[in-house]
Formats: sequence, structure tokens, C-alpha cells
Amino acid sequence: MDTSRKLQASKVIEAPAAAIFELLSDPNRHADIDDAGMVRGPEGDAPPIGGIGQVFTMNMHQDALGDYRMVNTVTAYQPTSRIGWAPAMDPTCELAAKLGDMDASGHTFTYDLAEEDGGTRVTQTYEWMSVHDEEFLKLFPVVSEQDLTATLDRIATQVS
Repeated sequence: MDTSRKLQASKVIEAPAAAIFELLSDPNRHADIDDAGMVRGPEGDAPPIGGIGQVFTMNMHQDALGDYRMVNTVTAYQPTSRIGWAPAMDPTCELAAKLGDMDASGHTFTYDLAEEDGGTRVTQTYEWMSVHDEEFLKLFPVVSEQDLTATLDRIATQVS
């Protein structure tokens, strides 16, 4: 398997998998756990993630890009053990117009949870193997392995 377009971080968090999953499944809390500092919060009051195919829109910001929105489609959902989503640029936001024909999709964020003695091992995987737009691909990775590790630290703080 090609791992050149994938970053991963793992940490044992002293909390039950159900509590961690509840946090991850609430888009309203994603800004609390994002160490990269890009997530600003959902568009409106987002309901909890409840299954594959569900969509939620997230307000984002990067200094180099300004404010924008990403439409996230849930790609993985197994209560207390796996959750993930695939962001794509909201075609109605200003940044999408500036990007023109660039396809800003093809990457995913997935969290795998496995209970262990003393807590739950949380593994966050950020991959961009399905990014096909060559211009968009030049921007990857958008977050670092250190960002993933620090996000796991933030999750631990939020569920303790």
C-alpha cells in the first residue's frame, strides 16, 4: 500500500472510547480539537454525525487563503470504534471562485479507536491518496504529523 500520501498519529487517551467517539461525532466541537487552527466551526448548529454519507459544512481559515468553507462527507462510521470524513471545497464560497477549476477534494481524516488497559488508543489518519488535481496536490500535506499528535492531545484534554 502506498503510504507516501498519508500521515498518522496515535495516542492512548485515558477515557472510554464512547466518550471520545461522542466528541469526534460532534462537528460543533471540532474547533476545540483542531491543533492546526484552521477549523472555525460548523455552518449553523450541526447535528451529531450519525452515519456514512452524512454531510456537514465547516467554516475554515488559513492565513494564506483567508476564510472559506469545506463540505465534509462522512466516509467512516462505526460507533465507538471508527469515524471519518472527506472534506471538499464548498463551491459557493469566495475561495472556490478564486480557485477556478481546481478540484479541492480527495483527502480524508479518519479516527480509529481501540480500548486498551488504561484507556483508548486513538489513531488519526490523514490521507490524500485520492487527490487527483495536480495543482491541489502541490498543497499537501496541509497539516503535519505534529498537528495530528497535538490534536490527539487536545482530544485527551476535552474528554478528561
